[in-house]
Amino acid sequence: MKVTEECFGKVKKDCFKFIKSQETSTEKFSNKNHMLKSFLIPICFWIAKKADRKKPYFVGLAGGQGTGKTTITSIIKIILERYFKLKVFKISIDDLYKTRKERLNLSKKIHPMLMTRGVPGTHDIKIMLDFFKKSKRKNYKKVKLPSFNKAIDDRFPKKNWYKINEKPDVIIFEGWCVGAKAESYKTLKKAINSLEKANDQNLVWRKYVNKQLKTKYKELYSNLNCMIYLKAKNFSLLQKWRLKQENKLWLKSKNKIKHKIMSKGDVINFMQTYQRITQNMFKNAPKYFSIILNLNSNHQIKSIKYNK
Repeated sequence: MKVTEECFGKVKKDCFKFIKSQETSTEKFSNKNHMLKSFLIPICFWIAKKADRKKPYFVGLAGGQGTGKTTITSIIKIILERYFKLKVFKISIDDLYKTRKERLNLSKKIHPMLMTRGVPGTHDIKIMLDFFKKSKRKNYKKVKLPSFNKAIDDRFPKKNWYKINEKPDVIIFEGWCVGAKAESYKTLKKAINSLEKANDQNLVWRKYVNKQLKTKYKELYSNLNCMIYLKAKNFSLLQKWRLKQENKLWLKSKNKIKHKIMSKGDVINFMQTYQRITQNMFKNAPKYFSIILNLNSNHQIKSIKYNK
């Protein structure tokens, strides 16, 4: 408890400053002290104990849409850097989306639904695999990684990409489907929502996405040393949170004419493409992830479970 308090004293100012930057006039974070002391600081002690400065320690962090992955990873990064003096690099799987042009080609070649970013198969996994390999080498060379602009549904120009000039001690890789596993053909057959029923009657899209999970994504996730899962109660709660997120994006968007921010109907449709994998993760992730953070309906961490 004493070390937690000491750590809290050193990181509180920076963590609160970041949290404030995420708040809107109608949405404020409550129970900040409790979240840091009971959950996020202990997780950082757990990671720091395992991190080996000779080679990076890879942390995967997953959770359904709108669960607060970016906020949680940003706070973990602040604590690991400020208190534990570790070099931390964090990136989202969202930054690895294929360009609009590449997805357009996929949608023509394989299935129209692959134009919509999100599911396995719409990311450029090779970029991340290369980065993982390079970061494990003794002689680390500078790396640039893409950054994705959701407001225009395409990558930022190269001058806005991530520059990783020195080898990180900890790499945090977050995303809604990080650590997801492929499902069996038997369960794949049954459409789980109106979108699958109407647009994927021959299972082409489902099979393609599932095959990606079985191959490239499995290879990528095998690099992760530990995985943290943010578990929401159900899918409808995620839809509610995702709508709030979209509204926040709209508030922050400077050029509202060019933006590709979604309406409520768009968000509901968009999330149907995520539903199958998200629900599989609800069921299975708690069995094989290292740490489970259970969230209540107010978006707060309610309890934590460490798996052996």
